[in-house]
Amino acid sequence: MKNKFLITSLLCGSCICFLLACINKKKHTAPKQKQIVANIKQLDEVISESIAERLSALRDNEGELEDSIQAFRPEAIATFYGDDKPSSHWSKNGNASPMIDSMLFMIQHADEAGLMPEQYHSVALSAAWNQLNTDPSAKKDAALWAKVDVLMTDAFMKMASDLRFGVAPRDSVSLKKDSLFTNDQLIAQLQSALQNQDVSSQLHALEPSHAGYLALKEAIVSFKAKYQDLHWDTLPLNYTDTVAFRQLVMNRLVQSKHLDTTGGNTDSTALKAGIKAFQKEFNIYPDGIAGKRTVMALNRTARDWVVQAGINLDRWRKLPDTLPDTYIMVNLPGYTLRVMDSGNVALESRVIVGTPRTRTPILNSYMTNFMMYPYWRVPYSIVFKEMLPAIQKNIGYLASKNLEVIDKDGNTVDPSTINWSKLSKGHFPYVLRQMDGLDNSLGIMKFNFRNKYSVYLHDTNNRGLFKNSMRAMSHGCVRVQQWDSLAQFLVRTDTLSHKGDSVRAWLAREEKRQVDLPKHIPIYLRYFTAEGQNGTLVFFDDIYGEDRILKKHMHFN
Repeated sequence: MKNKFLITSLLCGSCICFLLACINKKKHTAPKQKQIVANIKQLDEVISESIAERLSALRDNEGELEDSIQAFRPEAIATFYGDDKPSSHWSKNGNASPMIDSMLFMIQHADEAGLMPEQYHSVALSAAWNQLNTDPSAKKDAALWAKVDVLMTDAFMKMASDLRFGVAPRDSVSLKKDSLFTNDQLIAQLQSALQNQDVSSQLHALEPSHAGYLALKEAIVSFKAKYQDLHWDTLPLNYTDTVAFRQLVMNRLVQSKHLDTTGGNTDSTALKAGIKAFQKEFNIYPDGIAGKRTVMALNRTARDWVVQAGINLDRWRKLPDTLPDTYIMVNLPGYTLRVMDSGNVALESRVIVGTPRTRTPILNSYMTNFMMYPYWRVPYSIVFKEMLPAIQKNIGYLASKNLEVIDKDGNTVDPSTINWSKLSKGHFPYVLRQMDGLDNSLGIMKFNFRNKYSVYLHDTNNRGLFKNSMRAMSHGCVRVQQWDSLAQFLVRTDTLSHKGDSVRAWLAREEKRQVDLPKHIPIYLRYFTAEGQNGTLVFFDDIYGEDRILKKHMHFN
C-alpha cells in the first residue's frame, strides 16, 4: 500500500513538474534573434515570417515583448499586422523608413513630454538602430528588422495613448470625457503617421494645447539644455558649519555654475551670493544659508528636476481639450490663485492652503456666490481637536475668539449655563459660531462653491501670513490675499444688480450681504509642483506627497 502511494505520489509530482515545465516553456517562447538573408530580394519575405514569429511569441508570453517590456495593446498590434503574412511597416528591402529616425528621436526625448524613454523600448531600439548603422551584415538580418518593426509599432501606440490621456490612471477629478483609444483608433493613428511620413506631427497633435502645458514643455527643454552636460557632487546631510563643509558647498555651486571662482573670489560673501543664486532658481527662500532644505535641493540631479517638471505635464493631460472662457485656477503647492479670462490672467493672488494633515482637496466646482461679513460655523473637527479642550480649561476662551454658542434651534446660549466638562465628541448638542467682523477667521468675505468637503475661499483676520514663503497652514479652506479684487471681478458684468462700486460701498457700511452670481464661474483646485514661466522652470514643494505617488504610476525610478 505504501509503495502504491509512493508510486502515485511520484507520478503526480512528475505530472506537475511536466505541466510546470510546459507552462514555463510556453511563457518563455523566444523568436529567433538572428536570420541573415543572403539574397536581399528575399529579405522582406523572411522579415514577414519573423514578424509572424514575434506575434506568436507575444501571444504565448502573455503580452511580453522580447525586451521584457509588456506590450501596450497586444491585440491592436496583432490586428495592425493582420493574420496573413504580416509585412514590415518600418522598412523595405533592407532600407529603413525615415520614420524610424523620427520615432527614435521622440523616444529619446520622451522626458521632455514627461514620459520615461525606457517605457518605449529605448534601450533595445537604440541598440538595434546602432547595429543597423554600423554593421553592414545587420541590414540583411531579417530578425533584427522584424524586432525593430514590432517594437516601433508598440512604442508608437503606447506613446500616442500616453500623450493623449496621460500615464497615470484616470481619477475622480479628471475632466476628459474619454480615457483610452480603441484598437481601431490606435491603428488609425499609426497608419496616418506612416502614410504621411510624419510621426512627430501625428504624436504632437495628441498633446494638450493649453498655454500652461506648452510653457512647461518649453521650460523643460531649456532646463535640459542648461544642465544635461553638467555633473555635481552630493553634500553630506549630517553636517556642521565648518570650513570644510563650506568648501564642499562652494565646489558644488561651481559645478552647477551658480558660483564663479575663476577670479579667486572665494570668500564668504561670494559663497552667500552663490547659495542665493541657487535658491532663487529653485524657488527656495533666498537667505544665502546652506540649511538642510537647500542641501537636499543641491543633492538632487538634473534628471530629478526634469522628472518633477515632467509629471506635471501628466496632470495637464487630465484636463479637457478646451477650458472655459473664464475660470479660477488655484495651484495648491504654488500657493497661487489665478483668474483666467479669454486666455489672459485677469487676476493673480497669493493664497494659504491646508496643512499636510488638513489638506485642501483637489476638486472641480463652480462659484455660486460670495458673502460679506460672514459668520464662521466652526467645523466639528476643529471644535473637538482644538476648542473644546481649551474651553474646558477656561471658558473665557470663547470670548477671546469672538465665539458664540448656538443650540439646535438656532438660539444663542449663554456659555456660563453649560456644563462643559460633560461635553465630548459623542455628546455636543451645539454649534460654535464666530461672529462677523475683522476678528472673524474668515475675514470679511467668503466665496462659496459646491463641494462635498465643505471648503471655500475666504479672506482672513491674519493677513500677515501671506508674507510667508511656506503657506500650507490652514484647516483646508483657501485664504485669498486679493479677496477684494476677486469680488470686484466676479460682479464686473452684472451691472443690473451691482452698479458702479456697490461692493465697496457695502463693505464701507459693513453690510452683511450675500451676492449671488448670475453666471457661475468654474473653479479648479489643482496640484502643480512645477510651472514654466518665461522659458524657465519654477518649482514648488510637494507639500502633500502627491508627486511620489504619481512617479510610481509613471514608472519613474
